[in-house]
Amino acid sequence: METQNLYSPDALWRPMTQHKPLLSNRPKHIVKGEGCYIINEDGDRILDGTAGLWCVNVGHGREELAAVAKEQMEKLAYVIPVMTSDPAVELSAKMLEMLGMEKGHVYFTSSGSEANEAAFKIVRQYHLQAGNPRKHKIISRHRAYHGNTLATMTATGQAERKIGYEPLAPGFLHVPPPYPYRRHPKLTEEEHGEECAKFLEDTIIYEGEETVAAFIMEPMISGGGVLIPPDNYLTRIREVCDQYNVLLILDEVVSGFGRTGKMFGHEHWGIKADIFTFAKGMASGYMPVAATVVKEHIFEAFYGDASELKHFRHVNTYGGHPVATAVSMRNIDIVLEENLSDNAAKMGNYLQERLNEFSDHPLVGEVRGKGLLLGVELVSDKEKKTPVTLAQANGIVQNCLKEGVLVMRNGNTVPGLGNVLIMAPPLILQESEADQIVDAIGKSLNQALN
Repeated sequence: METQNLYSPDALWRPMTQHKPLLSNRPKHIVKGEGCYIINEDGDRILDGTAGLWCVNVGHGREELAAVAKEQMEKLAYVIPVMTSDPAVELSAKMLEMLGMEKGHVYFTSSGSEANEAAFKIVRQYHLQAGNPRKHKIISRHRAYHGNTLATMTATGQAERKIGYEPLAPGFLHVPPPYPYRRHPKLTEEEHGEECAKFLEDTIIYEGEETVAAFIMEPMISGGGVLIPPDNYLTRIREVCDQYNVLLILDEVVSGFGRTGKMFGHEHWGIKADIFTFAKGMASGYMPVAATVVKEHIFEAFYGDASELKHFRHVNTYGGHPVATAVSMRNIDIVLEENLSDNAAKMGNYLQERLNEFSDHPLVGEVRGKGLLLGVELVSDKEKKTPVTLAQANGIVQNCLKEGVLVMRNGNTVPGLGNVLIMAPPLILQESEADQIVDAIGKSLNQALN
């Protein structure tokens, strides 16, 4: 029997990776990060065009975040979540202030999946204790991603992610998302937005409004293909949820903390959620931290005597972790002090304009995005909008990496539609780095034609 070298990458089980031994499948071993770049063991500088998993908003190598972590570890490294600490208290107040909420409450966890899982439990317990015991169903959208727990994976609208893990959690439904590029040709974008909002309303009516508890959505679908909704869509969604007493959960895990050119994605459309969820850019990946933020009236439904068991009976070992929340506070200060939302808007416009130079390329169907969350939909037939094959899309991603730029494609949200290149670089991106991304994509697109 062959002995495994425990000090090689072979001992590590990496996610979303086929580990069948192939020389070409060896991972990039990263040893350092600087600004918008990661550096591998050979000293190659790779432009991190996805900010890790869309989370390293302030860029790599921020010594001030390491200093905050060190100071907090030496002072107080951990406290059980039923107690409080200065960083957790300060961060919760800061988040409410940034969201424009005079009152509300913040429940801390460690990942976006956990934040959404907590939101689902809060929703169901809230309706039960508010006198609506049948309201338990949660509606989400096809192509969306909301997490990897059984419940959040059920809410996720990406069929291939679920293979091998079913049956999943009961009580979840899906509706189509806005997809302006592939809308019916007889519809305007506004009519398409109305159509998609009507899908939600009809589903609530058909299921029975007394059974529907919540609707969860990203302001713009990120990993599912960077799908930007028509401007009227979110307003109509808010109206539908209000009409049928359905709580609106806005998943800001990707779009929060400057990514889309505003501090939070929902600000582009001027609506508010009943529940918000955050992670990723909350600490720019320097510490695992996430949050579920609820309006005051939701929190008040959990008041009661100890014997009634009306309190939220859910706990995370690392929820409100002093080091994670301290780092998150400093990270948010950096985003604000350096106006990184504004830079994301400015550089996002520049990058999108440069990418639009490929509009006539035979493989480019559409360039879209907001701020520094951008997608290029790849097609083999521009008129029919036929997606390129997964092999072609993967080849373009790999060729970009050979050119020193890391980009991704969307997951296989719908069979045959894993054809969107995704870029979400750190919010400190400069024009020269944006040009490097464009140059790599241009070369890779041309190579794909040969």
